[in-house]
Amino acid sequence: MTTKDAYQYFVLRAQEIAISKGWTPVNWEETFNTFASKLNPRTIVHNWLGGGVCAKAVAKGFRCIFSNQGFWYLDHLDVPWDDVYKAEPLEGINDTSMQDLVIGGEVCMWAETADTSVVQQTIWPRAAAAAERMWSKREAISSGNITLTALPRLHYFRCLLNRRGVPAAPVTNDYARQPPTGPASCYEQ
Repeated sequence: MTTKDAYQYFVLRAQEIAISKGWTPVNWEETFNTFASKLNPRTIVHNWLGGGVCAKAVAKGFRCIFSNQGFWYLDHLDVPWDDVYKAEPLEGINDTSMQDLVIGGEVCMWAETADTSVVQQTIWPRAAAAAERMWSKREAISSGNITLTALPRLHYFRCLLNRRGVPAAPVTNDYARQPPTGPASCYEQ
């Protein structure tokens, strides 16, 4: 048995156990990319490596969670709020019945680049940009200037977080946890 065979055996056996207990298996996309035809149809594919996976997964009848690391991994400090906001969970999925198979999204914050001293500034407000993106229709994003529509809401949300003691970073900073450039209201930073 090769290591790939052992991995496939482990995943498929774990799926059997989960399903026997009435649970739904959620697998990272590597399993879908490697042996999709052997996955149980109840499997939810967690897209994290790159674009286009949700479209391929739903085309085969699987449900999918969007979490593209190029946009929604908050420890990638060089990803600005507008790239987080513009990431399209339904990319390449035009059939509305298939769009329903994209059951949600997830932002991730891995700890290689953060500890308790900076975790809140790293997460907020970019996580709010992804959250708003998940409940906004695709047309709302493509039809307007997000700097005029979404950015003021994110500025306001950051102010609310700061007032409540959450040290959220400025929305439009160049690097996720960079402090304000100078004194001003929380909107202008």
